Amino acid sequence: MQIDIIKCHGSGNDFLLIDELSNDYVFTEEQRAELAKALCERSSELGADGILYVMPSKHADARMRVFNADGSEASMCGNGLRCVARYVCELQKKSSAVIETMKVNLSVNKMDDLFAHVPTYQVEISPVSFALKDLPLNLPQESLHHEKIPALSDQLRFTALAVPNPHLVAIVEAEQIHSDLQKHLSERVNGPNDLFPDGVNVSFVTALEDGAIYVRTFERGVGFTNACGTAMSASSLVTYLNGLNDKEKSIEVYNNGGKVHCIIHEQNGNYSIDLIGNATYVYKTKVNFNWNAVDHFQTGPKEFFKEESTHYEKLQEHVKDYLSKYI
Repeated sequence: MQIDIIKCHGSGNDFLLIDELSNDYVFTEEQRAELAKALCERSSELGADGILYVMPSKHADARMRVFNADGSEASMCGNGLRCVARYVCELQKKSSAVIETMKVNLSVNKMDDLFAHVPTYQVEISPVSFALKDLPLNLPQESLHHEKIPALSDQLRFTALAVPNPHLVAIVEAEQIHSDLQKHLSERVNGPNDLFPDGVNVSFVTALEDGAIYVRTFERGVGFTNACGTAMSASSLVTYLNGLNDKEKSIEVYNNGGKVHCIIHEQNGNYSIDLIGNATYVYKTKVNFNWNAVDHFQTGPKEFFKEESTHYEKLQEHVKDYLSKYI
């Protein structure tokens, strides 16, 4: 079988995008997972954090499904949604669209460039739930807001929320970012454990200055990643709830892959987050494989989007210089 692939990224969180809108590809559920595990393997010719399947929708302009590198399916992916937003908007020649995700249809919009010549899209992150049953998190309470979980740490205070995929967020000091604490905690709650039976995304957040934070995330099904869009959104909301940032104001969120802007909205006690950031194409290529041996796939010549990569590298240098002052 031969398929077309676009390698893309949001804040360095990289994906392989497969277009099922324009092509007659047909995959079983098992094949989608199998492809993700084979093509996303970092030692392969491609390598990525996951696959974005862009599919037809009966209710929206397109449907997005996200399969992580380990073959599991994510209910949402903010960085991936920006890449899908760009692809669908350019394909359908429009500046806004509605994308169907696992839980809800979400609006997306083309925005002014976040940084010079860096294609930028705004995506909606919702719904937001603080109910522990929605993660799930097995504790004898309904929610967890800036509280200790003694079984995990006697130092940190956590907030648990689903957006709609599950997140555990802790506001920490810079020295804790550089320790192994996050790695040990994350591996524990994403292996066999009684607290999070389905695993959870774990983020450490550090306040930098007014209106600016740094987020580092261990992503369920992936591990440490350059950035996680829903984690940056969830972390922005947690900093607002703890008095570090304001709603309806842009929060600059820095990460290891670059930066995004997040805006917290509240209406009648319900929250949503605007996630605004890059949607960058790296290259496009064709992949040939046999379902009997997907691991032995072959790629054709790669057509690189060199200008896009150059401009994004300038953004990364800017971020690196900025972060060196704080962490």
